[in-house]
Amino acid sequence: MADEPIAMADVSVRPVLLDLMIPLKQEFNLTHLFITYDLATAKYICNRIAIMYLGQIVEQGTIRDVYSNPPHPYTEALLAAVPVPGPRHRRNKPIPKGEIPNPINPPEGCRFHPRCPIAQDICKWEVPRLRPVPHGGSNLAACRLRTVDFQNLDSTRTGS
Repeated sequence: MADEPIAMADVSVRPVLLDLMIPLKQEFNLTHLFITYDLATAKYICNRIAIMYLGQIVEQGTIRDVYSNPPHPYTEALLAAVPVPGPRHRRNKPIPKGEIPNPINPPEGCRFHPRCPIAQDICKWEVPRLRPVPHGGSNLAACRLRTVDFQNLDSTRTGS
């Protein structure tokens, strides 16, 4: 388990540390639990990723699927905040509005709904569970508005 393993390291040392972890992973068939806020570093070292908001997983999948097609609005916001090299390139997605809620007393329903740009009334009371994402490869997301509920879909088809 590596909890922010390079956060306090000098910028010149960070790639060296990561380049030590990758061969160890391959040589000994290791699995790293790599905990970080740095999505650029996660993309470099991880195969799969889980995104958490206020202690709950809101999205998970392969790095490629999560980075190329993030269905959860929080994941979109995190990826939009990753710095892009080049002074002329600017991100055009706004950061989520409002303050982060108190993690000791999180909001009812979806924990991200007070800051979510697509939240609807259902988000205020229903806790979303991880469900498959349409055309999302291996992605699972906890967003009622951007996932497929196969259990309810099946009961609708059979008339139950």
